[in-house]
Amino acid sequence: MGSRRIQRTLAGLASVLLCAMLGACASLPDVERLSAQRERVRVATQSGEMSKARSAQTIATLDGKEEGFLARHLAVEQAISGAPLIAGNATQILKDGPSTYQAMLAEIRRARYFIHMESYIFDDDAVGNFFADELIAKRRQGVDVALMVDAVGTLSTSDALFARLREEGIAVVVFNPLNPMKGLTSWSPNRRSHRKLLVVDGKVGFVGGINVSDVYQSSSIVRSAPDPEDMPGGKNAPWRDTHVRIEGPAVAEIERVFQDGWQSQNGDPISTRQWLSSAADPGSTIVRILANRPGAEDSFSVYLTLMSAFQSAQRSIYITMAYFVPDPAFIQALSEAAQRGVDVVLVLPGFSDSSIVLQAGRSNYQDLLDAGVKIYERRDALLHAKTAVVDGVWSTIGSSNMDWRSFTLNYEINAVMLGDAFAAEMEGLFAMDRAAAVRITPEMWRDRGMGDRFTEFFGRLFERML
Repeated sequence: MGSRRIQRTLAGLASVLLCAMLGACASLPDVERLSAQRERVRVATQSGEMSKARSAQTIATLDGKEEGFLARHLAVEQAISGAPLIAGNATQILKDGPSTYQAMLAEIRRARYFIHMESYIFDDDAVGNFFADELIAKRRQGVDVALMVDAVGTLSTSDALFARLREEGIAVVVFNPLNPMKGLTSWSPNRRSHRKLLVVDGKVGFVGGINVSDVYQSSSIVRSAPDPEDMPGGKNAPWRDTHVRIEGPAVAEIERVFQDGWQSQNGDPISTRQWLSSAADPGSTIVRILANRPGAEDSFSVYLTLMSAFQSAQRSIYITMAYFVPDPAFIQALSEAAQRGVDVVLVLPGFSDSSIVLQAGRSNYQDLLDAGVKIYERRDALLHAKTAVVDGVWSTIGSSNMDWRSFTLNYEINAVMLGDAFAAEMEGLFAMDRAAAVRITPEMWRDRGMGDRFTEFFGRLFERML
């Protein structure tokens, strides 16, 4: 190992240790703050914020359910972060790595003006180098290309990969570099940009949980007879994740998140051309882009929006979550929903790339099961998705896990979609995950051994140090 690589590794270890010492500093907001924020609804189009009458007309057009679930969730999607609800978008759910990469690369190849991309992990492997080649090809055609990656997420990525991109004229920024002497005024060892986004020409955007890595090459949706290496713990076990492609006026909000993050890291000026947008609304989905920014006024926008949706649920809450270590307020919200007759179902990992987080999450199972929450674990694939669908009208896909780090320390981005057509697709995807998972019954969980109970306690104790 070269001296520079050793220095980077040591710096990373030092950062993790410092994170452990500082981890208790962050805290979640009082959920009573929600009631003070339920004062207005913002539904916007390309021309700006809709009038009250036009907003009501849009709601009536989209809400085909007798119970008025969509109107109810629009009423609670208040100005938590100041981000608008934007009408007129076309959306597509991308259900695994191969389909997501195919869709992203198709847009990259169509780019005429700019490509702005952010990824927590950008590995120096076959997938990473393929994306690098495609970005370089577009830069040689005169397209402006900017890439931001996270310092911790790319700790094992060769410097040569990013040097090759820079040599070709691509702007590359490393978020929160491990060396505090880089001059960032807001440097903190605990802050990471966990976002995964792509914006092409301001017309098409992508948001979700999928990084740039070989681990996503195999599909967890369509599979042949399993090989032993594909089973839990095997090196080739497929990763199950979700992304969303958005076309329409909401893409400008994704671009805004990218630009804010880029400027926060003192990145060199990138294209300031007018952010292009579609000439007409290409679809009917209402979209809201949420961005966690620790230390900012809207730093808890993802947490508060999820809490609001769950507290307002009347029929169903279906959650598929990679890292599930919610705070007591979330446990209470899900438990109370189940107790008032809402069908609350969680699909969670049966194995993970972070065993401590997995065990910390399991330490909450008993309280949830006792309240009537149904829990399933996927044990045939490594579950990395971060999605939820509520009442068949409210959906979210993004980078934020349901854990302390995502809610308080990470820079995250989630898309909230309002509409029953999109939610129906989400419920279909959830049903597929549920069918592939193993049910955790209350009886089964009460009968688990002392060894399992100890590892859950240990995971809960140290989860905040990761």
